[in-house]
Amino acid sequence: MTLLDHPISEPPPRAPRAPALVRRTPQLRHERALLREGARLLAGMDEVGRGSLAGPVTVGVVVVDARTRACPRGVADSKLLTAAARTALLPALSRWGAARAVGHATAAEIDEVGIIAALRLAGRRALLSVAREVGPVDAVLLDGSHDWLTPPAQGELFGAVELPGADVIGAPRVHLRVKADLTCASVAAASVLAKCERDGIMTAMAADHPEYGWESNKGYSSADHIRALREHGPSPLHRRSWRLPLGLDATE
Repeated sequence: MTLLDHPISEPPPRAPRAPALVRRTPQLRHERALLREGARLLAGMDEVGRGSLAGPVTVGVVVVDARTRACPRGVADSKLLTAAARTALLPALSRWGAARAVGHATAAEIDEVGIIAALRLAGRRALLSVAREVGPVDAVLLDGSHDWLTPPAQGELFGAVELPGADVIGAPRVHLRVKADLTCASVAAASVLAKCERDGIMTAMAADHPEYGWESNKGYSSADHIRALREHGPSPLHRRSWRLPLGLDATE
């Protein structure tokens, strides 16, 4: 029998490859559509620190106009970037857009007025900063489905909150877009600025309160942070109005 007489077996079929995960680059498509509708200045805004147990809540804002070009390469939702990648973007982001700023509301303010009103305070402080540079924005683009920036018509739940710069900021129209931090360049850039600044604040605060490990957990409910809370109790920089996991039976 020759080699030609042997049946030739075909190799087993290969399993299909899983599709590669492609990170979508944020664009200015949605911002430009709003600018074409009549806005002269549009502010993309995003917040960080809402779910933290300690430290401020922080809001970043990046203002764009009709002359703004594509965002710097590498910009993405801050949660998708490493700390080093976020920091590396700061020089380019400091030159991109018409204006940019970051606003904060402290843990004490969160305790006094609640987290939503504190977000509003932080956001208004950021808008006031850019308004002093380029004038009031005409529209705001927020990530998510909840407008935390506009004061409620029925008043604040925790009483009157003095909003800074009402005469300067005006009442820009707020547009909501779910996952705007993934798709809208101005919002993604704002998230990077806010995350970098808040992380820096928490790292600096950690020097005075080393037991909580804020330089690594940034005030969020990591296992080490919770253990420290149970051992040492809350610091003045914790959100004491929150249900902090202090007891041994607390849920982590």
